[in-house]
Amino acid sequence: MIDTFSRHRPLTLLATVVLAQVLLLAFQIKRENNVRLIRYWAVQLMTPLERAGTWTFSHVGGLWSGYVGLRNSRAENEHLRSEVDKLRLRNSELESRSAEAQRLETLLNFHESHPEAPMLAAQVIGASADPTSHTLFINRGERDHLRRNMGVITPDGVVGKIVEVFPSTAQVLLINDKDSGVGALFAVSRTHGVVRGSGDPEPHMEYVINEEKLQAGDVIVTSGEDRIFPKDLVIGTVGSVRPGNPFQTISVQPAARLDRLEDVIVLLSLQELAPKKTEESPAGTGVAAAAPSAPRSVGIVSDPNKFKPAPPVNKTPAPVPPTPQQ
Repeated sequence: MIDTFSRHRPLTLLATVVLAQVLLLAFQIKRENNVRLIRYWAVQLMTPLERAGTWTFSHVGGLWSGYVGLRNSRAENEHLRSEVDKLRLRNSELESRSAEAQRLETLLNFHESHPEAPMLAAQVIGASADPTSHTLFINRGERDHLRRNMGVITPDGVVGKIVEVFPSTAQVLLINDKDSGVGALFAVSRTHGVVRGSGDPEPHMEYVINEEKLQAGDVIVTSGEDRIFPKDLVIGTVGSVRPGNPFQTISVQPAARLDRLEDVIVLLSLQELAPKKTEESPAGTGVAAAAPSAPRSVGIVSDPNKFKPAPPVNKTPAPVPPTPQQ
């Protein structure tokens, strides 16, 4: 290698001298705006390197910051998802409590509207596993003085009757069960019949002759003849009517939502559920008190006589009984 350098020493020396002269000339020569040539060359030489370095560091830095930001965003996203799940669970809990409060308020209003009738609120805790049987269980039993054949209702209408009583629970047979039957009549015409279950969601009303004019929506109430339900509790409405032999085939749409029962009322007696009356004004005024009456229950027809025409007025004076002899 030393021999090669010695052989090319003159060329190397010449190249060095030429380069030095060029640099000196570049240092001495000036371009526009008083910029020396060597500085111009230096700028032209270093600018591509600076651009490459800037591009490299900016992209590498962008990738790193994007990676760090992505990790932070992922962690924040997971945190937000967890918060959303908690809020959804809380919202569902609040909706459930609100629905329960509304049901309890409805039961309370029903009881306040009929303070003289003995009744007991109960909660549905289970249902029969047999698909052909429409029964449910409530959290009241012998300890609450329940017994068989007590009527079970809701503020909307009739539900069924108690068929089995246990120490702390009871079994209720719904009106759409195939073994169920309720004495019934039409609220307007007062025509009697029997509402029986067939295992389907809708029971049927039997023993109504074909000559009876019916239409969908006619209200059906209890007749009280079964000695289970008081008179004039709403059972439901006529769903459809078809002529039969010898009686019509009538489907009944229950007033109570039998497939969504959560709270029910057990009737402890056969006393009719007449709504609370308004107070009368003091004697001698002849004007009723202005206090508003209690709200009527949806599930009760309190005044069945309003569906009947008024009886003719008998203007013949009643006979005066004889005065007893002293």
